[in-house]
Amino acid sequence: MQHRDTQTKRRSQANRNGASSRDHRSGRSPGNARLKYESYLVRAREAQLAGNIVEMENCYQHAEHYLRLMKALEVNA
Repeated sequence: MQHRDTQTKRRSQANRNGASSRDHRSGRSPGNARLKYESYLVRAREAQLAGNIVEMENCYQHAEHYLRLMKALEVNA
């Protein structure tokens, strides 16, 4: 129960500072998401050139996650 109380306290502190609790807690911002998206695309291309199809697919899936996150952040902005 202690853990849940701590999370609630953090959320209320973040909201008092004018930031949404989710964005404050996770450090999610369009800039961070874009950097990670681009990084995973580069890694996917490198894996493809190396012939590592499994790693390529993994990186593309991660990139897709950050693409969806960027779109969601744009809608909520």
